Amino acid sequence: MDRKADDEVLDGVGPRLRALRRARGITLADLAATTGVSESTLSRLESGLRRPSLELLLPLARTYDVPLDDLVGAPRTGDPRIHLKPIRRFGMTFVPLSRRPGGVHAFKMIIPARPEPLEPTPQTHEGFEWLYVLNGRLRLVIGERDLTLPAGEAAEFDTALPHWLGSADGGVVELLILFGLQGVRAHVRTDPHR
Repeated sequence: MDRKADDEVLDGVGPRLRALRRARGITLADLAATTGVSESTLSRLESGLRRPSLELLLPLARTYDVPLDDLVGAPRTGDPRIHLKPIRRFGMTFVPLSRRPGGVHAFKMIIPARPEPLEPTPQTHEGFEWLYVLNGRLRLVIGERDLTLPAGEAAEFDTALPHWLGSADGGVVELLILFGLQGVRAHVRTDPHR
């Protein structure tokens, strides 16, 4: 690897760390307490103001339970497959389908069956979300709107609006999600020759 390529890899570490922390729902304070790395150092590392070092990355890799290569975005040699590692949050399973730092992230989300549907607890956060229901019936609450989306339907919304996703009928729901921070939206293009 040449110096320019090394710099590109190191520049991608901060956004990758921030995306991983946010995907896991961990605050900087919680991460600092778990890793022993100060909150300010973690913040500077995520924003690119501090260069990553082994001393900083090893405790983060242990905490996130991921290989060090995943934190630095090292290319897998000879194997183009994405190695999926499910993340469990809020009783749901998120399977990352993309590995690129920044930009739009793709996830498969699985909402498990429940004997009684959950009461909505809307949340807000920075970003923009597009979703497509693969299987089941999704209950989507956005602000004052309460919608039911069957398999084959899609929706998109600004995640700054209070929103909640759950099963409409207590059954399993599977969906694809494209999520971008800072309002990055997914663009669907059609064939220009049609």
